[in-house]
Amino acid sequence: MEYVTANSVDVPALGFGTWPMKGETCRTAVEHALHTGYRHLDTAQMYNNEDAVGQAIADSEVPREDVFLVTKILRQNLAHDDVLRSVEESAQRLGTEIDLLLIHAPSRSVPIEESIRAMNELQERGIVEHIGVSNFSVEQMRRAIAASSTPILTNQVEYHPFKSQSEVLEFCIENGVILTAYSPLGQGRVIGNEVLEGIGEQYGKTAAQVALRWLIQQEMVAAIPKASSQTHIEQNFDVFDFELTDEEMERIFDLQGGLLSRLRTLIGL
Repeated sequence: MEYVTANSVDVPALGFGTWPMKGETCRTAVEHALHTGYRHLDTAQMYNNEDAVGQAIADSEVPREDVFLVTKILRQNLAHDDVLRSVEESAQRLGTEIDLLLIHAPSRSVPIEESIRAMNELQERGIVEHIGVSNFSVEQMRRAIAASSTPILTNQVEYHPFKSQSEVLEFCIENGVILTAYSPLGQGRVIGNEVLEGIGEQYGKTAAQVALRWLIQQEMVAAIPKASSQTHIEQNFDVFDFELTDEEMERIFDLQGGLLSRLRTLIGL
């Protein structure tokens, strides 16, 4: 396993996403993911599967302290008191404390500062260890960072070879925030891509594995692919035994139509 480090916190670079799985399907998938080697699990109040994720953790032979557990606050629960109530309920469903709590998406009515204040209170109570955000713009990230008494650990956004997040990633790198990529396989769009498949042939890897390697090889980037079948769970995890060249990284960036030269410099290309 490789890690992304921010504010002295080591986060597994490859996590396991659980949307839209529920019930026994979710529990079984998470249990297999843990058995495969995943140690970063992602869920949310919106997913209605926190109980299944928590049960899988409890049933697994993997020690709880080895698992980095993430959940997210539903947009409708972002008022101060609703944050406190709903996250306590999330912790009960999960059956454990929360390693990282995120705002799932900015509220259209509740100020970011109000939600962050409640999240800091949950940290003080020991229910939550770290906090972060999801689907935030650069300006919204600035507000969250300014409002919080503790570091904002991550911004979870959609990021894959066909979607640029150059401004967000540049801000994350400059401010010590992890960019966690959801939908890292472009909701299936990476499958069959000639560039990704061509690169993969040289390493005996699939297009999906190349896309995941491209993400976690970037500075301050983690990825949380989702899968329900054992085969895909295992294949997605099998990305730590090869490394893309600078030229291959550049070719994948070009699938987005090119990125800012400054960003390429920041990530070492």
